[in-house]
Amino acid sequence: MQKSTAFVWDEKCFWHYGGNYALLAPVGGLVQPMVSGGLPEAPETKRRLKNLIDVTGLADEMHMVSGAPASTEDLLRVHPSSYLDRFKELSDSGGGELGLRTPFGSGAFEIAALSAGLVTEASKLVLTQKVLNAYALSRPPGHHCLPDFPNGFCLMANIAIAIEAMRAQGLAKRFAVLDWDVHHGNGTEAIFLDRDDVLAISIHQDRCYPQDTGSSDVIGNGAGAGFNMNIPLPPGCGHKAYLDAMKRLVIPKLQQYDADLVIIACGFDAAGFDPLSRMMCTAETYREMTRQVMEITDGRLVAAHEGGYSELYVPFCGHAMLEEMTGTSIRASDPMAVRINGQQPAEYVNAFHADVISRLETEFRSTSVLA
Repeated sequence: MQKSTAFVWDEKCFWHYGGNYALLAPVGGLVQPMVSGGLPEAPETKRRLKNLIDVTGLADEMHMVSGAPASTEDLLRVHPSSYLDRFKELSDSGGGELGLRTPFGSGAFEIAALSAGLVTEASKLVLTQKVLNAYALSRPPGHHCLPDFPNGFCLMANIAIAIEAMRAQGLAKRFAVLDWDVHHGNGTEAIFLDRDDVLAISIHQDRCYPQDTGSSDVIGNGAGAGFNMNIPLPPGCGHKAYLDAMKRLVIPKLQQYDADLVIIACGFDAAGFDPLSRMMCTAETYREMTRQVMEITDGRLVAAHEGGYSELYVPFCGHAMLEEMTGTSIRASDPMAVRINGQQPAEYVNAFHADVISRLETEFRSTSVLA
């Protein structure tokens, strides 16, 4: 059987250390250390996804590859040398903390460069037609990282680095980033806000994180006007609301833009059971959202792993997405399906969510974000 999907991963990314935090609060004073040892951005959610595809046999149906760390040249296209030098200095001296909620241990610079390199490799494999689509199990994540300010577990802007590397190699000119991590993709937005060669779309829980970014009226500046789309959804949205937002807002915008490559900033933290959000998506939500994108790209896409903090549920959400990407007959039965389906919003709540999406659609049409 021909393998059409690449799974790009590296054991070293599991070894990234994110400091001694309890969820989002530094340990100390009255805040006790967590049994798991620190930040929710821990390796187990990603490692357990890799374990699950091994156990079900899905790994055998994909190209399992690694990639080289992003080069200094690649990094400098997005991040200034002053930031990279400071990060490297702290990393070499045992770790520290830069920016907001981005503690790291020894060797984090090299692991972050590797994480960016995995997304770059996944993008190259698709753009050179070695595979139809690719999933990068990138860690640490990247979508909150600004050029000179790491933020929210993100130390390098993985997707932006990959985009600029692909452009420098002449493999593509126009990119679309669809960020369905539950937190606003403020780093990606900031990097491309003034440009029309990258469409940035973020579906996120309103005012979850960061609390001061992600408003729907931020649509881009100058040449980038109309090429930034923020879709803030109220807490409690589940399967129906997410698919509605995709169908009415995201898919029309992607079709209108017609990018050379769609990259999904793939967080699974809008799923139920996640400790850092209040949304109610299911594994089927991610399968269906992936299907919607694949239908308009002929299956061609790259996914870069971002957030998701439920060790139990992230692997099943990721497996469902990979089932769709590969077209496999293998299924990982969702152990929480009955419970989470029973907790989906009632119809009167779904009606409220549909009204929110209708208002966003009207707003986007009035500002020409949507044609």
